[in-house]
Amino acid sequence: MVQKQERDRSRAAEVRPAELGDLDRIMEIYQSAQAFMIRRGNPGQWGHFYPTRALLEQDIRAGCCYVITAPDGVHGVFVLRFDPEPTYAVIEDGAWPNDRPYLTIHRLAGDGQMHGIFETCVAFCLGLCGNIRVDTHARNLPMRAKIEARGFVRCGIIHVADGTPRIAYQYDLEQPEAGQEK
Repeated sequence: MVQKQERDRSRAAEVRPAELGDLDRIMEIYQSAQAFMIRRGNPGQWGHFYPTRALLEQDIRAGCCYVITAPDGVHGVFVLRFDPEPTYAVIEDGAWPNDRPYLTIHRLAGDGQMHGIFETCVAFCLGLCGNIRVDTHARNLPMRAKIEARGFVRCGIIHVADGTPRIAYQYDLEQPEAGQEK
């Protein structure tokens, strides 16, 4: 019965821009994700401090924070950037497959109560643009598995604002290898 409820919730998932009234719930989701990453051997990516409430409020006001909802509430959150990501200007140990306009997914997190958060996010993004970039910490094995299983191509290593490396991926509907589930 629990599995059926989870499947029903993921089918009913919707994406909408976050509102300031969502901020407490968004913070709860990120706290849950922080604890999950720490338990899974990735204490350095977000720790217990990132993202901050102030940053999330700024993202909501800028209109780039989105929530993934089901009839029973908010279960996921992500930031979507439509402008070029400055930290992607330099990529090591590889290259971006193209220079066409792209969307960047940042800070995707779920509360663990709904399956399909990543797929819902990607489907929403593909409805806006067929060229998507994302990066993650090398120790974020669950996220890397989701990204790679969805057909994102590993492009190289970028460094985020604090200088730490991230594995960079791109999904391009025009590239033959994109979308090939492994």
